[in-house]
Amino acid sequence: MEPVEIRPRVAVSSCLLGAPVRFNGGHSRDRFLSEELAEHVEWVPVCPEIEIGLGAPRETLRLERSPDGPRLVTRRTREDLTAPMTALAAGRAAGLADVDGYVFKSRSPSCGLHGIPVYAESGAAADRRGKGVFAAAVTAARPELAVEDEGRLHDAVLREAFVERIFASARLRALLSGDWRPRDLVAFHARHKMQLLAHAPAAYREIGRLVAAAGERPRESLACEYGLAFRAALAAKTTVGRHVNVLHHCLGMIGRELDPVRRADLAEVIASYRARRVALAVPLALLRHHAKGAGAQYVPAEYVRDQTYLSPYPDALRLRNHVPA
Repeated sequence: MEPVEIRPRVAVSSCLLGAPVRFNGGHSRDRFLSEELAEHVEWVPVCPEIEIGLGAPRETLRLERSPDGPRLVTRRTREDLTAPMTALAAGRAAGLADVDGYVFKSRSPSCGLHGIPVYAESGAAADRRGKGVFAAAVTAARPELAVEDEGRLHDAVLREAFVERIFASARLRALLSGDWRPRDLVAFHARHKMQLLAHAPAAYREIGRLVAAAGERPRESLACEYGLAFRAALAAKTTVGRHVNVLHHCLGMIGRELDPVRRADLAEVIASYRARRVALAVPLALLRHHAKGAGAQYVPAEYVRDQTYLSPYPDALRLRNHVPA
């Protein structure tokens, strides 16, 4: 299968794309987001501080402990911005119904996802497990959404997982936004079988039962339930063992068309991946090569060639080139 690129719509803290909207009037441009990934996605820039009327530069903000949860306050003038920020997040979450993911600014008291200090009113940091007020409200409203911050995306495993999720979500959005029929959903699910098995084998089987009854359900409720289950399954972490299982599953489907030497070579490369000596890209490249070279009328090979698992996002992103730890 030659993948057709569908561009995910991804919300992003606008400072990460180079907009001068930070508290000091500067930006936090991230090279991977603004250069490499930008060629393949449609960005939806968001700066909640600017949108609630703060300027750039502006007074710095922090989270403070309160009986009702963390409050967002200005450090010097002590203005409480929790209510306008929460209201903005509610509106933004509703307006971003068609986005496939969100990249937040790390360490931000409004947009940070992890480890944001929550101070006591005296100034002492009481807790460093906080989440930015805007990010907390958006993620609570959209729990199925793929979210990360730019700091965590420097990790090869987390980067690959996030990008895989946003492209899968975009393919599903493209299907469900059209005049689809139950057979189209069945075909979509079949193309994603190996990808789902690499993440959540039990969820794949549960979703399969949902798809099997596709013709008996109202389209709207079916689309909603399938979408939530599909995105939740892909949020589960892959493992080397699950990848090996999927690779052998694919090898079993095309193996009959391979001579013994090629079959043994592919099995050996899969074993090298399982031993963490090579990256996942190595057995996948061989598998794609052999699947394409198998007989044109050989149905199992055609099924493997059509799997999104082989090309879940553009190859130019080079995200499966790391050797597992």
